[in-house]
Amino acid sequence: MDLLPPGIILRERYKILDLIGQGGMGAVYKAEDLRLAGRLCAIKEVLPLGVFYGDELEAYREQFFQEASILARLDHPNLPKVSDYFSDDGREYLVMDYVEGKDLQEIIHEARRRGEFLPEETILDWISQLCDTLAYLHTRTPPVLHRDIKPSNIKLTPSGHIKLVDFGLVKLLTTDDSRTVTVVQGRGTIQYTPLEQYGGDTGHTDVRSDIYALGATCYHLATLQPPADARQRFLHPGSLPYPRTINPNLSPALERAILAAMAMHPDDRPPSVEDFRELLFATHDIVTPNEVYVTDEPAWIDAFWSHKFLFLTAAALLFLALAISLTAPAT
Repeated sequence: MDLLPPGIILRERYKILDLIGQGGMGAVYKAEDLRLAGRLCAIKEVLPLGVFYGDELEAYREQFFQEASILARLDHPNLPKVSDYFSDDGREYLVMDYVEGKDLQEIIHEARRRGEFLPEETILDWISQLCDTLAYLHTRTPPVLHRDIKPSNIKLTPSGHIKLVDFGLVKLLTTDDSRTVTVVQGRGTIQYTPLEQYGGDTGHTDVRSDIYALGATCYHLATLQPPADARQRFLHPGSLPYPRTINPNLSPALERAILAAMAMHPDDRPPSVEDFRELLFATHDIVTPNEVYVTDEPAWIDAFWSHKFLFLTAAALLFLALAISLTAPAT
């Protein structure tokens, strides 16, 4: 695709400053709003998924404006505000707040370079903010699905707030799931995409698809490793290591919530973000008819991981005492 050069002005208002990122469906630019001095914005350039002519092109543009107008009505502290949308030279554009800060993918890479896991309390704070965001989206009329939740689409602002920054794969649901966004929709990113989303619009997706992606994002934050993708897990059961085998310092509750959210079948996942949040912060066992969420290890295993250095020291001393007793001369 042809990228917009720095300095070009769109709609006699938005001066392109730099490229933020690009993909198969378009690009995102940092821009200056010439009407509001000092305001920076992010402009998402959306390419159509096919070639349209005549009535098809008009229908495509009409749907884009219809869906963009719904995005513009969203108002939540963890979402950038969509302030404008327009067509220019055959391409569609969404204008939203520019969010300062690092994305969580960058933070994961920094933690890996340091050789240090992220503190669990920090992960829980970020995930709790994302739960607030998704609960808001999922309770709109019609509900809004994000469909591309992943660390690189989540920014941590200098004030410590989480922002879910990319609406590029948003999908709107009606009661019969008959009307969806096709102009800005895609299949997500493989490590965070549930199996039912692989078919694009041919597969049924609902709020539990976002919950899978949220769980996969949480897995990556907790282990500093991207999870095995759903297709690999389907073909090779057991290919997803339990989070605590990678990071033994994680609590059983966090591991349980991650594994529940990443269940292969949607029926085995928490049915809502609020159910996932309850699972994440519960201090008691969560029992379901199928026992899907009961992934706690026996208490002695939890005690071992919590005090592993004491156990290993005691075992070493016991081994040393046994060795001395076996090598000591008989009297």
